[in-house]
Amino acid sequence: METFLDANGGEVRLSFKKGAFGTEPRHVLVICRYGDQWLLTNHKERGWEFPGGKREQGESIEEAARREVYEETGAHLNSLDFIGEYEVNLEKERFVKAIFFADVKGLNKTDQYFETNGPILTGGNLLEDRRGSQYSFIMKDKVVEKSLEKILERK
Repeated sequence: METFLDANGGEVRLSFKKGAFGTEPRHVLVICRYGDQWLLTNHKERGWEFPGGKREQGESIEEAARREVYEETGAHLNSLDFIGEYEVNLEKERFVKAIFFADVKGLNKTDQYFETNGPILTGGNLLEDRRGSQYSFIMKDKVVEKSLEKILERK
């Protein structure tokens, strides 16, 4: 398990094991690959980031991951693999997110991408490129770095 501070000063603990924090995840972060490109979403306030969000009542965490990816990008998934979990401790809030890696089957253009401006496809070295100004602060922390490294190790 690794511990570090995020851009908002919250303590973050990252684990690549299920159930590491004794609390079921209520949020998801989905690292998406479409062919030889990364699939991101263009969040209206934060910029480019991987899709994610909160689990709705009655949903499994996997269902939440698939729904969030579709809502934010229009993508349908071939596969969804568990990568890890992380816990964020802010002054007045604590939450756990599940991290998944998704292989995208296809993209559909939709009329509504919810809080985003829709999909972004990008190639190259995301470990380096994610530091650019168009990327969200979420992309710049160690959760994304360590998760990408874990995914790239598997290939």
